[in-house]
Amino acid sequence: MRKYIYLSFFYFVAAVAAAQTDELNQFWNQYDFTRDLSQNWVLQADAGFVSSSTPDDPNMFHGITQFYLRGWVHYYAFEKWKFSAFISNYSNNNVPELNQKESREFRTALQATYSMFKSSAVTINLRARFEDRHMQTDENYMEAVERLRFQVKAVCPLSTLGVKVKKMYVFASDELFFKTRSQVSGPEVFDRNRAMAGCGFAFSDDIKIEAAYANEIMPRSGTDKLVNAFQIKGVFNNIFSHLLQPFKRKKNQVDQGEGDL
Repeated sequence: MRKYIYLSFFYFVAAVAAAQTDELNQFWNQYDFTRDLSQNWVLQADAGFVSSSTPDDPNMFHGITQFYLRGWVHYYAFEKWKFSAFISNYSNNNVPELNQKESREFRTALQATYSMFKSSAVTINLRARFEDRHMQTDENYMEAVERLRFQVKAVCPLSTLGVKVKKMYVFASDELFFKTRSQVSGPEVFDRNRAMAGCGFAFSDDIKIEAAYANEIMPRSGTDKLVNAFQIKGVFNNIFSHLLQPFKRKKNQVDQGEGDL
């Protein structure tokens, strides 16, 4: 079995290396707003946009290719488990990995996060997400595309590395995407591999900022896509507590892999 896994990985690397590749530079920007309802339930709203270069212009701010709004509900069932769901609206404008210029998209998802390992030096979380995507085709038809995502993420506070800054942390993750074949997203089943590395700073228990570098490899028919992205993410929890007194939930083990140390 292990031999077949190695052979499959070698074939994938060789195929990507041999294919023609378009390299793009992108900027990802996202802001999360969460509110604790109880020890088990949390609401979240987030918004973001993506700007991208083109094959003729390497500037990552050449044009905005995507804007989105999402609403989440999180349920902390056990100390090591979190279950989540979201509904969202995406405005896609000449997204490089889609096979058309513009595409409205409505997306819903179910997600499970599991705390696999936790120590004072590092925490590791596993995440699985099922996405139901409905994307507009050139014929103005909303085509359904299903996608599965699997991620492993490690978070390490800088204080464990000898750096005396308690509120800073570094993280790294890798995520695999698989999708159904469609007119908009292409005939490939393997969608992409996304590797990320970055750092974060907690101004307080409720305000955090993260900066990261992401590398995406997207095998496509004819021309593969390689994306180098810089991401800025802000996380704001219970920021309107002066207006409505929120419930302050106690963090459990599964929170620790989400950049919350």
